[in-house]
Amino acid sequence: MRWTFLFIILIFDALIKLNFPMTNRIVLLFACLAALSFFSCQQDEPVLPEEYEQYGTPFAGVPAIEDVVMYEVNLRALNPQPNFQGLISRLDSIKSLGVNVIWLMPIHPIGTINSVNSPYSVKNYKEVNPEFGTLEDLRTLSNEAHARGMAVIMDWVANHTAWDNPWMEHPTWYTRNSDGEVIHPAGTNWLDVADLNYSNDTMRLAMIDAMKYWLFTANVDGFRCDYADGVPFSFWSQAWTEIHALEGRNFILFAEGSRTDHFTAGFDLNFGWNFYGALKNVYAGQSVSKIFTAQTTDYQSIPAGKQWLRFTTNHDESAWDATPMTLFDGEAGALAASVVTIFLGGVPLIYGSQEVGTTSTVPFFSTSTINWNGHPEMLSAYKQMLGFYSQSQAARTGANTVYEDEDIAAFMKVLAGDSVLIITNLRDAEKTWNVPAGLQATTWTNPSNASVLTLDENLSLSAYQYVILD
Repeated sequence: MRWTFLFIILIFDALIKLNFPMTNRIVLLFACLAALSFFSCQQDEPVLPEEYEQYGTPFAGVPAIEDVVMYEVNLRALNPQPNFQGLISRLDSIKSLGVNVIWLMPIHPIGTINSVNSPYSVKNYKEVNPEFGTLEDLRTLSNEAHARGMAVIMDWVANHTAWDNPWMEHPTWYTRNSDGEVIHPAGTNWLDVADLNYSNDTMRLAMIDAMKYWLFTANVDGFRCDYADGVPFSFWSQAWTEIHALEGRNFILFAEGSRTDHFTAGFDLNFGWNFYGALKNVYAGQSVSKIFTAQTTDYQSIPAGKQWLRFTTNHDESAWDATPMTLFDGEAGALAASVVTIFLGGVPLIYGSQEVGTTSTVPFFSTSTINWNGHPEMLSAYKQMLGFYSQSQAARTGANTVYEDEDIAAFMKVLAGDSVLIITNLRDAEKTWNVPAGLQATTWTNPSNASVLTLDENLSLSAYQYVILD
């Protein structure tokens, strides 16, 4: 402001010395002021690096990415306590599934302009939605999860903000049309959000600063990044380089996207849509070989140490399509789909509600009620399969040997002499598996009940029956 007044005085003094008529002086003076005002509005305020005090002790138990078992939480589905406290009360149940990473859907205040009440319309990147609690409540959640050996990652919405986000004070931080008007993300119907402009270096710094805020002030352990495909590679590379430079910390960085360059940018995980689509096609009657082809395709073109997320549902699928109980033909079919998805390779995801066989869709623009006591036998099955998976290194990272069959997904995982055999009927009818010669007369243990099975020439499986053998 001081420089603005100085500029005005210098202009007026110059006009007097040049003996400009008063009328011309006034016209030129206003023209200069208008130009000054315009260019001032276009300038970004500098974003200085913040120094945040570390809350708590950074979690030393963040799992290696190949060992992750992830659980997605829709806080609005935790009635009668759809908030942080409701999740805290469920941590022991979640832990019993073998989970070691909790993914929180967005916890920020929601925009009110053009709103559909979506948590992906972020009103302020550095605030907690009072619907869910306070910063202190989030810190308590982080502490309680860490105490149980579980990391916590936050959903991060980097592609866009709500229309009433404070960042709207900087028009150049957003994508604009030819009339200079901020627009919603191109090619979408997301009218409740404004598209961010990643050509603006100052906005990038503000975004990275906001991420760091939560790593320090809430002691969270990473991010799941919404619509990562909408944000350029160069930003993700810049952001993760800075995040990884934080000393004494390990993080989980997870992209919701389909671009393989996310791995090169620094993400550890990406969504496995290709595999998910293949699994649904198998349930529609196509050959079981589709899922093995998808698995091979996914892993042949990514850097070593990176992983695809494997799932039979998530918040989008359970809200807008259907839950696994519908998509995969009831309880038995849903469990069979999960067995293949969990054990074939990748990082398994459980979306809070699928473990208890929820049949109706689960919204996240509004609250809903999950019957956490529904389908107890299904919950027990998930605990058994995920409990074994989380304890068996061969199950998590063993090399696959696939046994081809049109209807039965059969594969063995081998690591350092330890073998796990998975046999799953993916049809709603009894099927017989012709046991390969090399497996005939071999003896295995079923870890769910410690029973012993010696394989003969054939193995009969009822509709959607699966066998996990160690």
